[in-house]
Amino acid sequence: MYILFVLLLIGAGLALLARSRNRYQKSLGACLIGIVPVVILVMEFWTSLLWFDALGYLSRFWTVTFARIGLALVAGAVTVCLTSYLIRGVEANIRWVTLGGVALVSIGWSQGAWQEMLLFWSGEPTTKTDPFLGLSIGFYLFSLPFLDSIFWLALIVALAAMIALLMSTRIVMQEPEAQARIPMASFVLALVAAFGVSLEIFHLQYSDLGVVTGPGWTDIHVAYPALLSLTILLIVAGVLPFFSKFRRLMSQLASAANAVVNPNISATVGAWVLIAAIWVGLVHAVPGLVQWLVVKPNEITFERPYIERNIEYTRVGFKLDTVEERQFEATAAIDQSVLDDNQHLISEVRLWDWQALDAVYKQFQEIRLYYEFLDVDIDRYQIGDRYRQVMVAARELAKRNLPRESQTFVNQRFKYTHGHGITLAPVSDFTGEGLPKLLIKDIPAKSASEDLAVTRPEIYYGEMTDDPVIVNSKELEFDYPSGESNVYARYEGRGGVALSSLWRKFIFGWKFDGTPFLLSSYPTKDSRVMFHRQIQKRIERVAPFLVFDEDPYIVLVEGRLKWIVDAYTSSAYYPYSQPFQSKGRFEYRNGDQQVDKTSTVRRLQGKNYVRNSVKAVVDAYDGEVQLFVFDDDDSIVASWRNVFPDLFLDGEQMPDNLRKHVRYPQDFLLVQGLIYARYHMTDPEVFYNQEDLWVRATEKHYHRVQPVEPYYVMWELPGSDAAEFVLMMPFTPKNRQVMIGWIAGLSDGDNYGRFIAYKFPKETRVLGPQQVETKIDQDSFLSGQLTLWDQQGSEVIRGNVLAIPVDDSLLYVEPIYLRAETAAYPELRLVAVMQGDQLSYASTFEEALLGLVKKKTKLLPRQFLPGTPKELVAEASEAFEEYLAALGEKDFATASDALQVLSDRLLELEQLKW
Repeated sequence: MYILFVLLLIGAGLALLARSRNRYQKSLGACLIGIVPVVILVMEFWTSLLWFDALGYLSRFWTVTFARIGLALVAGAVTVCLTSYLIRGVEANIRWVTLGGVALVSIGWSQGAWQEMLLFWSGEPTTKTDPFLGLSIGFYLFSLPFLDSIFWLALIVALAAMIALLMSTRIVMQEPEAQARIPMASFVLALVAAFGVSLEIFHLQYSDLGVVTGPGWTDIHVAYPALLSLTILLIVAGVLPFFSKFRRLMSQLASAANAVVNPNISATVGAWVLIAAIWVGLVHAVPGLVQWLVVKPNEITFERPYIERNIEYTRVGFKLDTVEERQFEATAAIDQSVLDDNQHLISEVRLWDWQALDAVYKQFQEIRLYYEFLDVDIDRYQIGDRYRQVMVAARELAKRNLPRESQTFVNQRFKYTHGHGITLAPVSDFTGEGLPKLLIKDIPAKSASEDLAVTRPEIYYGEMTDDPVIVNSKELEFDYPSGESNVYARYEGRGGVALSSLWRKFIFGWKFDGTPFLLSSYPTKDSRVMFHRQIQKRIERVAPFLVFDEDPYIVLVEGRLKWIVDAYTSSAYYPYSQPFQSKGRFEYRNGDQQVDKTSTVRRLQGKNYVRNSVKAVVDAYDGEVQLFVFDDDDSIVASWRNVFPDLFLDGEQMPDNLRKHVRYPQDFLLVQGLIYARYHMTDPEVFYNQEDLWVRATEKHYHRVQPVEPYYVMWELPGSDAAEFVLMMPFTPKNRQVMIGWIAGLSDGDNYGRFIAYKFPKETRVLGPQQVETKIDQDSFLSGQLTLWDQQGSEVIRGNVLAIPVDDSLLYVEPIYLRAETAAYPELRLVAVMQGDQLSYASTFEEALLGLVKKKTKLLPRQFLPGTPKELVAEASEAFEEYLAALGEKDFATASDALQVLSDRLLELEQLKW
């Protein structure tokens, strides 16, 4: 019906235009056609207005709307008036096409430049200045981007005017009145070019001519004077065509070249040929030659002070100037007393890889085909008297999994509206069958502790909710399955936009489903339409000037579910700072290189200033969006707060029970880590020679070598007796696999945001994750068993290698899973631990640790490790030796264990078919 209405309007308008006999009919026809886009824009505008009003961000909506409209009007008026003045005298058809094109370009530019304009208008002043020109950093962050944007608009307008003049027949025919416009247009174009060249002076702050980003010796002593000179020459060249002697000279040269002689055109072309020659020679050729012939042979001597500046400003740009650098000896051995003193940390070591646990969740906890877990996130909760690290996944509704015959309009919009609940398990607990011990499970949710009670499990807003729904309609909503029947419910919240009038029903019908929506009898005056429910798109619509993390995580707070999404402020305009490259290379094995395609953080590609300043919180039931500021020193977020004073909340205003779940984001630590890997070297000569370059440690994960991702652990800060939720990332030297250091971002309490870098003594050998993998592969007994598993219809899956600081020691832990051919999920079957050169493995983490402190390498149940007669005899002999040694030390518990192993092996030898 909507389409028919549009077609009727357009058809009527075209008919009137075709058969019109007077101006009134033509005007009416044009109005009928023109009203269509107007109505569409009005309806889109109205739905956006209602959406922002429902969120409580109406002032944010009007600020952006007025900024866009005002910028469009100003830009359009200025550019159209200027162009009209420059091209007056040309033919009407060329004139109107040019003016129309300039107007459209100006409007389009305004819709993309409103952010730069608002920051230019409200930029927060900064005290730090650049060391080259002495300008405030605020100028580069807030003014220069807008000036760059204005330059490109001005350049398009000036070129459009020049092209229009050159296309005019009156110019070709040399009509004096029209010819006079060419020198004026050329002068305007020269002024615009001079403006652009003057901006290039400021862009020297991002020059890559030298060994580092920023103005080097050549930029300051050669390129800078060249740009100043070129700016002046451009203005002079723009004036030259006004002089008759210059026009005659250019006409004579054109005549000698058998070209069309037109004094104004010849003078203009001659001026721009001169400009181009000077530009290429002065700005590009000369600096390049000086850099090659003068600077490069003595690079460190010339570039030392500029390398120092680059190091300083890059560290500030990525907030590495606040790093706390410490030494970590990693020399102490782990014994039973260390384990006893750190049981609160050891008990929270993550043994579940998120991919493995995700497969288990999907198999046992999705309950129905139309539920789905998108991913598994790591968090921590206070459960009783224990501070526990957990892995949690949201059970969202995936309507695409409904049977095709059930994917009706009513089901899609009114009945299947929300997901239901979460599944939560500790990172370290598993059953005898190798499965997780769930603390929250099933539908309706069953919680193992009152601290984890879920009273509002519905998920109307999530990572997979990418379609609109209508709640509180005449149709009951499906809530969750219960045996052979279903439980239904009605929405009790305030999320969405009320369908309180026929006009609202009409415009939302246009936006979503058309006639079926408009004519449906299910919506009532109490109904609410929920749209833009996908949480990342939702918050991006609220704050498009922020960069949002791709990994939201769900938290349980007082029975309600809320999403937390980390948000970044960023810029590519921080002076002297090295831009972040999302595609790097990593080293593994013997120095071979592979392109790093994992966790590249493409959203921050090319940025040289990054802050994790904002935490976005979205209520999974109501869709409420809150933006909390966690970095008051960030001038970019301070500027946006000047623009939108009602949009942001102070970090202190976040409720304590929600703040306990704020964490240092993985992507931010990854970006900081990749920059720090090079910029921990603060001595210019060491930096220039790359003598201490770090690279990401690697591991074998799911059958492939890849860089180690930042991972969360429980850790105890030196001098503290409380466990902290910490994000870690290990590094190795380039072309080597020993660990050189690790970085950590703290998440808890007042320590939130602290960035710590631990460096190992260079004379100390500390194994890296890849070397731990090699040790496991070289263990003849263990590698043989893993190979045997793989050959018996099962798949061996190697989990993440975690390097965990324990007091002054470094403990490595790698879980190993087994997935049978007939099973869709893996089971945890083996845990390998290593400290120093000592390797131990067993079917449980506790047994593996026991083997580590007692210097025993294997404590494996025989049902998991079928062997040959020779292997069984060897194991029986070893068990007997352990039994005798334990008796001699009066370690009766170990003696009893060894005797049991001996008994098991002898029994298996007796039952084995020879």
